[in-house]
Amino acid sequence: MIESVRSPILNIGIHAQTFEGAIQTLTGWAFEREGRYVCTCPVYTLMLATENVGVRDAINGADMVTADGMPLVWIQKRRGFQHAERVYGPDIMLALCENTAHQGVRHLFLGGESGVAEQLASSLQSRFPALQVAGVLSPSIAEPIVERELLAQIQQTAPDVIWVGLGSPKQDLWMAAYKPVLPALMIGVGAAFDFLTGRKRQAPLWVRNSGLEWMFRLFQEPKRLWRRYLVYNPRFVAAIIREELHREQVI
Repeated sequence: MIESVRSPILNIGIHAQTFEGAIQTLTGWAFEREGRYVCTCPVYTLMLATENVGVRDAINGADMVTADGMPLVWIQKRRGFQHAERVYGPDIMLALCENTAHQGVRHLFLGGESGVAEQLASSLQSRFPALQVAGVLSPSIAEPIVERELLAQIQQTAPDVIWVGLGSPKQDLWMAAYKPVLPALMIGVGAAFDFLTGRKRQAPLWVRNSGLEWMFRLFQEPKRLWRRYLVYNPRFVAAIIREELHREQVI
């Protein structure tokens, strides 16, 4: 297996890795009952991290940061990591649930609007009948701080894996706050809750592989996502050009 390497993009450490390698690592972590968290990082999350110290620290403090968007994979390949692949939230969820369904690993689904976590758990159990669901929670979270009542609810379910669908950067900040007090593997998967329940359409595979998923999503939800893509995408391109020019000067 090719080793996973944490390579900085705009001073944010993102793992250059294969999808299979990432899933093997996560499968191992699921059995260890140790506090860890994984950030799935698209362009938008990366740019938020460059603007906000708290988000940057949460991302850089993660045990794994995946390249959740194709532009990040392309940059990794340009910088010599030819093995790099996209490690995408919904795909992680399906692969890890499949790998652990017959292994006694307990999964908790936390996030989404009312009823979504329940629907997601039911859908995954239909796909993987042996999957053990520890519980579902859809808490209202205002601040990324440890709340005693929520902590007690989570501890009562005794999960091995916690799927966190709060959206970025809230889920990243939340996982960073709870890592010291939860002996479980937490994975922030954002829109996976809506995609895998069919509440929102997922872009076709060829669109996702071409790097045009942002356009597909923008057409679906222009009012909610226009700033994410029409403001932050150009900022990302400009920042990467500056970083590449600096790298060439240094080299």
